[in-house]
Amino acid sequence: IPSEKLRAGTKLYIAGPQGFMEATRPFHERVIQIVEDMDGYAIDPWRLTPQELIEQVAQMPFGQEQVKAWERLNKVIAENNIRAIREATGVIANLDGTDVDSGTAAEIGAAFVLGKPIVGYRGDFRLARDNIGGTVNLQVEHFIRQSAQGKGNIIHSISELPQELLRVWGQ
Repeated sequence: IPSEKLRAGTKLYIAGPQGFMEATRPFHERVIQIVEDMDGYAIDPWRLTPQELIEQVAQMPFGQEQVKAWERLNKVIAENNIRAIREATGVIANLDGTDVDSGTAAEIGAAFVLGKPIVGYRGDFRLARDNIGGTVNLQVEHFIRQSAQGKGNIIHSISELPQELLRVWGQ
């Protein structure tokens, strides 16, 4: 447990596809726990929209009504996420996978435009870059590394996360 704390009021949006998969939810929860152990507030996009609403639509019979219901709910989810990114102090983004998740890449782009520092995490050893000069997609990497006038960074082990959070949002 980190002994040093983040600046008061630090709110970090946790971007990544981990919430879709049962196998990766524990990792997502671990990132949240690290932020909270450091007295930060983790904004979990998987909790911004009530699960009951998602289950209600997912359990509808397949057909046009379900399509329309998903279209309405997708708009709610997207608006909840962008509102949360606007309110956040910064973003922690999971970059694992054979390519960065498209929703995560969009959230990184939004955070960059809003001037939020972004810390990327890539513990996946598979290659997911455009060329040997990068770690992931060159545009995604540029947005992360140049976020908030160059405060952003990409780390490669979850053990590095507390120190990186302190570097960017420390007291």
